[in-house]
Amino acid sequence: MKLNLDIACPSKPEWLAAVMNDFDSFLQDHADCERKASAMAMSFVAKYPDRKEILKELIETAIEELEHFQQVFQLMEKRSVQMPGSMGKDHYVADLIKACRSSREERFLDRLLVASVVETRGAERFRLIAEALEDPELKGFYKMLWTSEAKHGHIFVKMALHYFDEKEVYERLEYFVKTEGEVINKLEIKAALH
Repeated sequence: MKLNLDIACPSKPEWLAAVMNDFDSFLQDHADCERKASAMAMSFVAKYPDRKEILKELIETAIEELEHFQQVFQLMEKRSVQMPGSMGKDHYVADLIKACRSSREERFLDRLLVASVVETRGAERFRLIAEALEDPELKGFYKMLWTSEAKHGHIFVKMALHYFDEKEVYERLEYFVKTEGEVINKLEIKAALH
C-alpha cells in the first residue's frame, strides 16, 4: 500500500536558483521550518493524547525534527549566519491549514495529511538542493534530510490509516496534493524552503 502520493507539480528551477544564490538566507528559513515541524508534531501529542497508537511515532518525529534544527543551527554557526530575530509566518503552511475542515475528527485527518504533503514537498526540495550543492558536507546533509522528509511523509499517512477508512484517507490526500500544487505555484520565489 502506498503511504503517500507524489506532489502535483515540481518545484520551479527559479526557486532552486534563488536558494543557491542566497544560501545563508535559506539556512535561516530552513532552521525556522525545522523548529516549526518539531512543534507541529508535538502539537498532535498535546491535542490528541488519546491517540495512543501514534504517540510514540509523533514524539520520535518531533525529536528528529529538533535534531535537524540543531544540525542546521550548527551549519549556520560555521558560516557565521545569525538566527533570525523572529519566526516569520509561513504562508505556504497557513494556506494549507485554511483548507482543513473544522470538526475535531475531520481536522485531525486533514492536519495529518497536510503534514504528509508538507514533508513530501520538503523531500523534493532537499533532493534538488543536494543535487545542486558542490560542498560534500552540505550535499551529504541535504541528502540525509531528503530521505528523512520522505519517511515523514509516509509516517503521517500511516497514522491517518490507524483511524480512518483507506478510501477517505486517499481521497483527502489527493485533495491536499492538488491544493498544495496550487499553493506552491502562487508563492513568491525566494531563498526559503516554501
